[in-house]
Amino acid sequence: MSGDREALLTHLSTGVTTTCRAWKLERRDGQVLGFTDHDRNLVIDGVTCRAGTGLTAQALAQATGLSVDNTEAAGALSDAAVTEEDIAAGRFDGAAVTCWLVNWQDVSERIVLFRGSIGEVTRGGGAFRAELRGLSEALNQPQGRVFQKQCSAVLGDATCGVDLNAPGMFAERDVETVDEGRAFTFTSLSGFENGWFARGRFRVQTGAAAGLVGQIKVDREDASGRSIELWQSLRAEIVPGDRVRLEAGCDKRLATCRAKFSNVMNFRGFPHVPGEDWVTGYPNSTTLNDGGSYVNPQGTTS
Repeated sequence: MSGDREALLTHLSTGVTTTCRAWKLERRDGQVLGFTDHDRNLVIDGVTCRAGTGLTAQALAQATGLSVDNTEAAGALSDAAVTEEDIAAGRFDGAAVTCWLVNWQDVSERIVLFRGSIGEVTRGGGAFRAELRGLSEALNQPQGRVFQKQCSAVLGDATCGVDLNAPGMFAERDVETVDEGRAFTFTSLSGFENGWFARGRFRVQTGAAAGLVGQIKVDREDASGRSIELWQSLRAEIVPGDRVRLEAGCDKRLATCRAKFSNVMNFRGFPHVPGEDWVTGYPNSTTLNDGGSYVNPQGTTS
């Protein structure tokens, strides 16, 4: 919450102020952290803003219109607050940030200086530096649907409608072997056909990488068991015994949507849109020109 803005303005008008800045970070895994550049902890809306991190911030760059507000925060790495392992694992990527100017004698007197998210985070020398991006950053992302043959939905989202918690859509197993942090083997994944999890999600449930998600590149079964390979290793260590959840994959084709998920009614692609060859197509003397479907040089019709 923004707090009592008018009370803070009245306090500032006295000329003798007791103000500091405080930040609240809400990570995507649900963890909430608080920081302040004051010399003691402050409690704002039930969140303890810690003073021991040495967090500071540069001046906020703001502009009119839809320009992206931005600033930067820096602080000390601490086992109790921001750890190097969490940064390396990407747990702070995209975290929501709220920054207040606060009267530390009465924290109800405060005003929001910045609201946005964390961008690039760098670390080194026992400290971290985080780029803060304003709310208008989201306006830089492409919006709307693309006319393409493949489905534009993400398997399991609201537009897709497939229930990934339904029987047959996922498997939970303990990791048996790990190779370079991205290749895993399981003795058995009975009940799932070869390749079922290719292009699916690999969710880590326990261990140092708990909460991280990878994308499955290969799902292959051979005489030695089932091999699962990710496109890239996760940014935290996975060891044998860690519990993982494998979710079914989708290659975005209409045939797969029909045969694998029985979900054609929710297919979000345009499989019958003519390809680029139709743009340059023209009648010629070697084909039958009787007013019927046009046959292009590749032999397909429309």
